[in-house]
Amino acid sequence: MSSIVKKYLDDVKKRNPGEVEFHQAVEEVLESIAPVLEKNPQYVEAGIVERLLEPERQIMFRVPWVDDKGVVQVNRGFRVQFNSAIGPYKGGLRFHPSVYLGIIKFLGFEQIFKNSLTTLPIGGGKGGSDFDPKGKSDAEVMRFCQSFMTELCKYIGADTDVPAGDIGVGGREIGFMYGQYRKIRNEFVGVLTGKGIGWGGSLARTEATGYGLIYFTREMLKANGKSFDGQRVVISGSGNVAIYACQKAQSYGAKVVVVSDSNGYVIDEDGIDVATVKEIKEVQRARISEYVKARPNATYVAGGSVWDVKCDIALPCSTQNDINEESAKKLVANGCYAVGEGANMPCTNEAVKYFLSKGILVGPAKAANAGGVATSALEMSQNSQRLEWTFEEVDAKLDSIMTSIFKACDESSKEFGMTGNYVAGANIAGFQKVAKAMLAQGII
Repeated sequence: MSSIVKKYLDDVKKRNPGEVEFHQAVEEVLESIAPVLEKNPQYVEAGIVERLLEPERQIMFRVPWVDDKGVVQVNRGFRVQFNSAIGPYKGGLRFHPSVYLGIIKFLGFEQIFKNSLTTLPIGGGKGGSDFDPKGKSDAEVMRFCQSFMTELCKYIGADTDVPAGDIGVGGREIGFMYGQYRKIRNEFVGVLTGKGIGWGGSLARTEATGYGLIYFTREMLKANGKSFDGQRVVISGSGNVAIYACQKAQSYGAKVVVVSDSNGYVIDEDGIDVATVKEIKEVQRARISEYVKARPNATYVAGGSVWDVKCDIALPCSTQNDINEESAKKLVANGCYAVGEGANMPCTNEAVKYFLSKGILVGPAKAANAGGVATSALEMSQNSQRLEWTFEEVDAKLDSIMTSIFKACDESSKEFGMTGNYVAGANIAGFQKVAKAMLAQGII
């Protein structure tokens, strides 16, 4: 680690104690961009990194709501508006018990570079709450979302900050929040993305993150003389990203044999049946263990790690730090040669370093899972123009964007002597676009 990177990282840890996920995200980016800083001293002189590491605005607020028993509950809401140098803040809202300021800051920091890579004019932000929608009635979720938006609406807008969904925030939650925003502000504008079709939503948005992951990974494989065809794939997660990554990978001839949730995973040697997973997760809102009732030849494993299952390609699509160094070693030992990150920061820094040391292809999250936010930005464009594009039009634009993102990662890795290191390439390409904009706009 260079002395300048160590200085920045030490300062971050001192100013943001206990926010380990944020520290991890910062360390990964700083190590990648060290050669850029050495080559471009003007970035150091202008304090670009110090300003990037400090959010432009951090908002934390109380969210009171009443449950179905008439008992008052209080949760905590967050919105971190990290950087708007290239466009309005853009990033999802996560509703999960694990949410605290450090999680939101790590996600918002990653979003800066992810959004920069999309080639679209959007800045980085993130938000959410420690509210858990699991096990709540629709009425309870509605009351929470309305209370949450009553406060959040003061800080967002179609040209200021445009939130979307994330873990725990799907179409139901977006609908309730958008309704409350519209009631309070009396505006029908594109202030949230992930809206329903017929009231401002975009076709292909639901599929976008999973499809985008496969488009990026396809390009990464192609550049290295490989493809999905005939390859054995393991996916962690069984939510939106995992479902559509599975669907699209299968369309390219891959054999996806595993999906999971927080309780365990299923192995289906005949290939995961996407329709069954969608029924369980999107309709029944049940556990993945139900899969074996519909597919009796499949096996359910309670607990354990999906990364113990032999595969050619691994697609972590559940949550952060899903793959640690031990899991990385197991994957490599079992013949895995490529990893595409569908979740945000699903591999620890140690795991990524191990993969790269063994020549494993790694598609980093800020590039590989950028399809969701890219299509959210396409939804913003449609809202601004009062248009609705066809599924095929949006999907074609998504494919083109993901191909461009891979090209930017590849070219940046080569420019700085790290050919094939797409992790560094993504960080460098994303950083340089934002840094140039910040430099041009002065010390603000």
